[in-house]
Amino acid sequence: MLIRFVCLIFLVFSFAAPSFGQSGAGGDPKSLFDQLAKADFNEAEKLIGQIAATGDPRVVPALQAFVDGDLYFRKSDNLVFIAKAAGSNLELIDPLTGASAGEAPKSAVTKVRVNNNLRRVIRSAMGGLTLLSPDRAVRLQAADAVLRSPSPENLELVEAALAKETDDEVKARMEEARAVSLLSSDRSVDEKRAAIETIGNLGGRDAIGILRSVSGSIDESLKPDLDHAISSIESELQLWDMAQNVWYGLSLGSVLLLAAIGLAITFGVMGIINMAHGEMVMLGAYSTFVVQEAIRTNAPGLFDWSLAIALPVAFLVTGAVGFVIERGVIRFLYGRPLETLLATWGVSLILQQAIRSIFGPTNQEVGNPSWMSGSFALGGLTITWNRMWIVLFSLSIFVALLVVMKKSAYGLNMRAVTQNRRMASSMGIKTPWVDALTFALGSGIAGIAGVALSQIDNVSPNLGQSYIIDSFMVVVFGGVGNLWGTLVGALSLGVLNKFLEPSVGAVLGKILVLVLIILFIQKRPRGLFALKGRAVEA
Repeated sequence: MLIRFVCLIFLVFSFAAPSFGQSGAGGDPKSLFDQLAKADFNEAEKLIGQIAATGDPRVVPALQAFVDGDLYFRKSDNLVFIAKAAGSNLELIDPLTGASAGEAPKSAVTKVRVNNNLRRVIRSAMGGLTLLSPDRAVRLQAADAVLRSPSPENLELVEAALAKETDDEVKARMEEARAVSLLSSDRSVDEKRAAIETIGNLGGRDAIGILRSVSGSIDESLKPDLDHAISSIESELQLWDMAQNVWYGLSLGSVLLLAAIGLAITFGVMGIINMAHGEMVMLGAYSTFVVQEAIRTNAPGLFDWSLAIALPVAFLVTGAVGFVIERGVIRFLYGRPLETLLATWGVSLILQQAIRSIFGPTNQEVGNPSWMSGSFALGGLTITWNRMWIVLFSLSIFVALLVVMKKSAYGLNMRAVTQNRRMASSMGIKTPWVDALTFALGSGIAGIAGVALSQIDNVSPNLGQSYIIDSFMVVVFGGVGNLWGTLVGALSLGVLNKFLEPSVGAVLGKILVLVLIILFIQKRPRGLFALKGRAVEA
């Protein structure tokens, strides 16, 4: 009799074991979901922890539906379902099996309430449940989710996944996720001390947030370790912030270089103050807009090539406009700087009004090609692809101009006219045509700058006015007509602006930069790199 009883008990447990294994330590997932019907937010948070503790991957779609607000309970029996719109009714879907449970009128069901804090808990639970996915990308994403939303309920799941993980990158991320979850658990002091060290090595503002969030509840003996980790991360962040400001300054400097380099050539050769130079930049940006509109209409598959097509178009359009301005207005005003300044200012107003009449006064949409969209991380730096390409592009334009100036006959003539106009004329150089072609070249380069600026600034009739004053400051600071001076001046002023802005503001920062340049040219009136030549030095 005893033997039969023992066998009967053995058989009962043998058949019951699979169901125990399926539900895990947290109980039956279906009954836990049904309890959400009448639970408040605090009770729902505990239920989510119990659902995650089951380790059942079938609960992930239901949890996602909970986050999306698609989880409802039926009023007649308080059973919870995923609900999808089906005409005027809702289709009810079993939260675990995904099987349809028929339709119900909207008045027969009520949405299970969810708030932002509960969504955070749910996402953390979903991250823990997908840590054992066969897909490496899913496991890495799950570890990131746990890392961003640490929870002690996920600790055992993370450790189980960590024991089976073979991929080095995913394993390192899981180690970090385990450390952040461990801090809010009831584990030993030694384990928490090791976790603090791991999070300290992780670094970043998220790590500081995690450490500060547990500072009020952590054991007193761990406070020195916690404070040391926070101070170390803050020191590292200060260095990265400084590096980020340098990068922002270099990217701003590259923009100033593009806007000023054509002005530097024109100013150096012809000695005129061209107030319409900003409008050349604006025309280049609008050329980009026209090219993109034509591509969108006729060949949308070529959109990623739109900037490459716009570059020669903008150069030719603005170069031609510059040539007409020089031949039609400026050549009659050489040697009269005030009249030249007023005339080019009038030309700038005419060009602005012409653009307003053709395209309207509002901003125009210029899109980013796919290869200029998004950003990437470099250590603690965040670098956007459009800024990166503009920096490389501006340096390429600078090198190309150096080659033209040093290696071509046109560049030799231009340098000769810059250094001594009368001697160059006596040697047979046609200085009026050098002036015209130089003005066209400077205007064309400004148009190319407009192509680049269309990717980071609003394309409007006032686009050029934002850069004209800064461009003149770059030219005066670097040295009139000197390309190396323009490069150094643009990058220096860009970095200086970005270091001044956080402390004194953008407007006051520009004023301080202007004051510093005025003080500088009192000592060096010809700028950083003064041109050499008998006429220049006279």
